[in-house]
Amino acid sequence: MAKSYGEYRREGDIALGSRVVSQGLMETGERIRKRRQELRWSQEYFAEKAGISVNTVIRIEGGQSATSIEVFEKIAEALKTDVNTLLGKTAAVPPEEKQLYHMACRIRRLDKNGQEIVMRTMDVLIDEIRRNSKF
Repeated sequence: MAKSYGEYRREGDIALGSRVVSQGLMETGERIRKRRQELRWSQEYFAEKAGISVNTVIRIEGGQSATSIEVFEKIAEALKTDVNTLLGKTAAVPPEEKQLYHMACRIRRLDKNGQEIVMRTMDVLIDEIRRNSKF
């Protein structure tokens, strides 16, 4: 005998008509929508920046669809934030550190060779700045 949708529910799930929607997906979708709106982007523009369809944006923001890790990382990068913030897993990064944190997230997504190139380049730049600094 087939189970009804109610038998698949977990704590925190919400029944919408004949569907069960995860509370976590809804909250994540709401954080994504809020960030998109902070940037004053339409769903169409956001979809283009993230390399996903408008339908996917609508489903994610509505808490109706989960994504792969790769797509979720693209969404975070397009929104100029990190996956932990979108998942609600971290405290807000202070404004003066957001750019550094975002750059660290971008570097982390590079392959090992790319990471090494960036790190060596940064070391050279930092050493040069310190040599030329009056302090």
